Amino acid sequence: MTRRNAMTGTATTSAALFGEVLKHHREAAGLTQTALSRKIPCDRSHVAHVEAGTRVPQDTFAKACDELLDTGGVLLRLWTRIDWYPEVEHPDWFERRAEMDAEAVALREYQAQVMPGLLQTADYAQALFARRFASVEEVEQRVRAQLSRQQRFLALDGPLYLVVLDESCLRNVVGSTIVMRDQCAHLLAAAQRPNIRVQVAPASLPGLVRPNASMSLIKMPDGHEWVYSESLDRGHFNDDPSVCADHSQTYDVLRTDTLSARESAALISEVMEGYGHHDQSRSQINDVGQEQLQRRQRRQLHRGSPRYPRRRPRT
Repeated sequence: MTRRNAMTGTATTSAALFGEVLKHHREAAGLTQTALSRKIPCDRSHVAHVEAGTRVPQDTFAKACDELLDTGGVLLRLWTRIDWYPEVEHPDWFERRAEMDAEAVALREYQAQVMPGLLQTADYAQALFARRFASVEEVEQRVRAQLSRQQRFLALDGPLYLVVLDESCLRNVVGSTIVMRDQCAHLLAAAQRPNIRVQVAPASLPGLVRPNASMSLIKMPDGHEWVYSESLDRGHFNDDPSVCADHSQTYDVLRTDTLSARESAALISEVMEGYGHHDQSRSQINDVGQEQLQRRQRRQLHRGSPRYPRRRPRT
């Protein structure tokens, strides 16, 4: 199990300090949390959690806030100095994979149904773990552990990370349409990094030979390669050269035959826009519902009020 060297209390204080600095500059700019979230863009609750010191932001979030709030780069410099994950614990069955992620020089993944852990937003991961765990503490612990794995791959000098997403990852709604919209935006941002490429295997494309299940092809510094897959609460590792060669060939052929990175970005953007329209339509429906409720209440108030005879004009 890989842990970073710092005391939990120090990291909590640092996260809270980052939140206080963000709040100070936001209020100095005359912006509400909602207004800032719309400019980034992200969900308002994300800004609220970061300011409260209970949510770990990405460096892209800090950079965007610096630009929008004209801080002179204060937030990004502070972000780089904080040990965001001083103490995280992965499930026992996943520790070995987490240790590999901390050392791997290249990672190729195929993912179906749900987003890969290395590309999940905090809100997406929280909604996903909430399906399996009733304890809020357990969910938060799993989310922190999940996000801790991402930092190395999202760094400017991160290892090569190639991922092919089955279209089902984009279509299966986890949490809400707002969560999915932000998740799609995160995919597009991650794919802009020099070490990351995201491709989508669309359901409508015939003839694609897809792996039977999600898998990871991991290359270690010594050149040793592993095939990793998961079943419920269990990780499976295989370093048999013939197995690795077969899976590698299947993956490379799929990646060649599927949408290019640019075409995939266009599809992700289209799906993200659809989630945005869904939110807008739902908001409009709620507004209409509120208006209808207010009308009913006014009618009921009018009916319940005393009636007075009208004075008729004399003829």
